[in-house]
Amino acid sequence: MSATHDEQTLAAAYVLGALEPDERRAFEAHAAECPVCRDEIRSLRRVTDAMARSVPQRTPRPELRARVLDPVRAAAVTPPSPGLRPAARAVSWLPLAAALAFAAAAGVYAWQLQLRVRMLEARLDTAERRASAADRELADARRAAGEAQAAMAVLAAPDLVRIELAGQPAAANARARALWSRNRGMVFTATGLPRAPADRVYQVWVVTAGGPVSAGLLTPDASGRAEVFFNTPPDIAPPTAVAVTLEPAGGVAAPTGEPYLAGTPAL
Repeated sequence: MSATHDEQTLAAAYVLGALEPDERRAFEAHAAECPVCRDEIRSLRRVTDAMARSVPQRTPRPELRARVLDPVRAAAVTPPSPGLRPAARAVSWLPLAAALAFAAAAGVYAWQLQLRVRMLEARLDTAERRASAADRELADARRAAGEAQAAMAVLAAPDLVRIELAGQPAAANARARALWSRNRGMVFTATGLPRAPADRVYQVWVVTAGGPVSAGLLTPDASGRAEVFFNTPPDIAPPTAVAVTLEPAGGVAAPTGEPYLAGTPAL
């Protein structure tokens, strides 16, 4: 930069938007005919554009803007003394240098804060996912404990009925047992059931004199074993049989498939 080209000191203030409207128009008219000032503007804009893309935009407080830019305006509009040495004129750039250094430091600090916020958000998201998984595990444990207590109540029921189920032609090797109490529900265990197709499900039926009543759905594991507790209606009639059929996914109101297991109460 030429130390004798006074208008060049206005280029930084022009790029930073620190010139008054009259000053801006006068400088733009000068820069249109001055390649030195145009080169200076392009050089400074590359710096400010890079800073603008590196961090999110923030609007400074009015008092901060005034404190940073007032010295720049004062240096830009103060005419130099005729006998001012080149080194002394360079002092007028000190406020501008300070402003650019401050802007660069603020940009780096803002970027660091943004990175820290993203890291904290990621940690919070991980903690929330772990808490959600822990809640699900706790709910599963409580449900299993509740079913175990209900099963123990069935086993101790004074009106307990035991029903052994044998495999039917569709599942000759299957076996099952139903322990039923009108007031406490049914504990049902099965082994040897074939894997059900993806669009089908096993359904357990309590057969009464008034017709079959659905106890619920049965999902065996990979070995064909299942153990489940069913809440049967308290006003259900005494069972004459218990059966398992293969039905469409979701279950049905009345059995439609062939029986895989069936049995009658022990005398």
